[in-house]
Amino acid sequence: MSVFLWIVQAALAASFAMSGLVKVTQPEEKLAGWFPWVEDFSLPTVRFIGVMGVLGAVGLVGPAASGVATVLTPAAASGLAVMMALAAATHVRRKEPPGVAVTAIVFALAAVVAWGRFGPYGW
Repeated sequence: MSVFLWIVQAALAASFAMSGLVKVTQPEEKLAGWFPWVEDFSLPTVRFIGVMGVLGAVGLVGPAASGVATVLTPAAASGLAVMMALAAATHVRRKEPPGVAVTAIVFALAAVVAWGRFGPYGW
């Protein structure tokens, strides 16, 4: 199970890092083309979401790989799960079923990592 959790952590970290970096570095016009929900939020809020995604990605693998402050790994997974729950709520409000489905899957993966690393497969 530990190997499975590492694979999920790495996949989530790559996904959140790439998505977060895009939200932090791209102009608002480009972001609106890629993420339709951006029009509902201010640019500083979108940048904040991007920074939280990047920090969450680092938190998923950094502490676990270094063996330092390993409790931060499940904490990061929990934070990302909360982000996905809020993202799903936004997609529900905007009536975007595909967005709800994707965020629900990512939520479930982050929740599994949090459960596994806080519980039976922690350090």
